[in-house]
Amino acid sequence: VTESVGLATGMLITALHAAGLGRLTHTPAPMNFLRDICGRPETEKPLVLLVVGHPAKCATVPKHALNKKPLAEILTILD
Repeated sequence: VTESVGLATGMLITALHAAGLGRLTHTPAPMNFLRDICGRPETEKPLVLLVVGHPAKCATVPKHALNKKPLAEILTILD
């Protein structure tokens, strides 16, 4: 279940980005408070909290987020 939710969340985040929406992923531990707040049964396990909305007109990307490592520094090719 965890892997399926992770894959589905990744696809959702990609679609939200393509739609021009901003999002914040939050995975606090433990997550049971969310189940309690929403009044869900104990058999359900919250895995991620995803906040979505339109970014402010003046929103910017932090400079450090634009600094990417060279591919050779993060890629290992196994022969």
